[in-house]
Amino acid sequence: MDGNTFWAALALVLVLEGLFPLLSPAGWRAMFHKLLALADGQLRFFGLLSVLGGLVLLWLVG
Repeated sequence: MDGNTFWAALALVLVLEGLFPLLSPAGWRAMFHKLLALADGQLRFFGLLSVLGGLVLLWLVG
């Protein structure tokens, strides 16, 4: 993986992260409030699922 691939991947993450607040700011805010109400263990679990899902996707496309 070269430097350009890393920066392209980072740019894509920023685009995807910005879509929801751009398209539905009220929905994004409501979801964020629900996330704040979760316990630490629940947030870690969702973080783990996200990491594992990303690794599986990288494995499939790589």
